[in-house]
Amino acid sequence: MVITRKIQLLIDSEDQEVVKEAKAQLYQWQNICFRAANMIVSHQFIQEQVKDFFYLTEDIKLKLTNQQKDENGILQLSRESTTYHVLSRHFKGQVPMNMMGNLNHSLLAYFNKEKDAYWKGEKSLRNYKKHIPMPFGAEVVSKLSLTPDHRNYSFKLFQIPFRTYLGKDKSDKKVLLERIRTGILKLRASHLQLVDGKVFLLAAIQIEKEQHVLDPAVIAEASLSMEHPITVKVGQNEQAIGNKEEFLHRRLAIQAAIHRLQKGAAFNRGGHGRKRKMKSLDDYRHYEKRYVEQKLHVYSRMLISFCVKHQAATLLLVNQQAKEELAKEDAFLLKNWSYYSLKEKINYKAEKAGIQVIVE
Repeated sequence: MVITRKIQLLIDSEDQEVVKEAKAQLYQWQNICFRAANMIVSHQFIQEQVKDFFYLTEDIKLKLTNQQKDENGILQLSRESTTYHVLSRHFKGQVPMNMMGNLNHSLLAYFNKEKDAYWKGEKSLRNYKKHIPMPFGAEVVSKLSLTPDHRNYSFKLFQIPFRTYLGKDKSDKKVLLERIRTGILKLRASHLQLVDGKVFLLAAIQIEKEQHVLDPAVIAEASLSMEHPITVKVGQNEQAIGNKEEFLHRRLAIQAAIHRLQKGAAFNRGGHGRKRKMKSLDDYRHYEKRYVEQKLHVYSRMLISFCVKHQAATLLLVNQQAKEELAKEDAFLLKNWSYYSLKEKINYKAEKAGIQVIVE
C-alpha cells in the first residue's frame, strides 16, 4: 500500500539569490500546473460530450478512439495522449514535462472514476485552484543523502537542491526517509506544495501491510455517533471510544471562543492592516481544525487496535449510510460531526492492518 507524509523542505543553498530564484521558479511551475489542470478536465469533458454535437455535420464520426486503430475514430492519438500533447504545445520549455505527464495521468484517472456521477448530476466537474500541488515521478529525485549533522536529508529535484526540515520530528518521517535512502522502501509519484511561502513535499511511499493474526470468522461491529464517537463490539467485548464531553463540548467551546474573537476583532490594535487585527481569530480557527484531526486520528487508531487485539478480520460500520442521510438534514450534525473524515482515517488504518471495512 501507499502512504503519504508531509515534509517541509528548504532550498539547500546559502546564497539568497539562488533561494529567491528557486522559489520564483516553483511558483511559476505552480501557476502552470493550475492552468494545465483546468485545461485537462475541460478537454476531457468536451471529448466525452462530442456525441451531443450532432449539429456540426451529418457525416461526423463519433467514436473516441485512435483513428489508426478504428476507422470510426475521430482522434489522432489515445485519450490520454491528446491532453498531453495539448500541454506540450502550450507549456513545453516552461515546465518539466515529467510534471505535466504525471498531472495528466492522475487527473484523467480522477475524471474516468467520477464521470458517471457527472452525467447523473451527482457531482460537478472538478475546478482546480492556484495552490494545486505539483506532481512528479520518483525517477527525477536524485542524490538523496544525509546532511552533515545527520538530522535531515538533502536531494535534488529537477536540479533544484533541497533539504528536509524535520525539526523535533516525533513521527516516522525520518525512519521512512532512511529506508528510502537505503532502498528498503520505494518512493512513488509524489507532489510539491507551496503554502504561505513554505515548500512541502507530499511524499508517497510504498510500504508493506502490517502482518497480524486475524480470524476471517470474527467480525467487529462499530457504530459512529455524536454521543460516543465510536462504539465497537466483538462478541461479548464492547468498548466506547471517546465521549461527548471530550469531543463535541470541546469543539463547541472553541467555536464559542471564535465567535467572541469575531466580536472583539474590531477593537484589536492594527498597525499593518487586516492581518494583525485578525491574527488571534486565525489562530483559533486553525486550533479547531488541528484538535479535530488529532482526535479523529486517536479514535481511529484505538478502533483498529481493538480489532487487532480481538483478531477481527472484518470491520462492519453499522447503519452508517442511514446516519449520514439524517446528518445531511441537520445543520448542527453536519457541521460538528466529522463522520466523513473519521471514515477515511478508519479505512486507511484498516487497510494498513489488513482489515476489511464494510459500510452498512
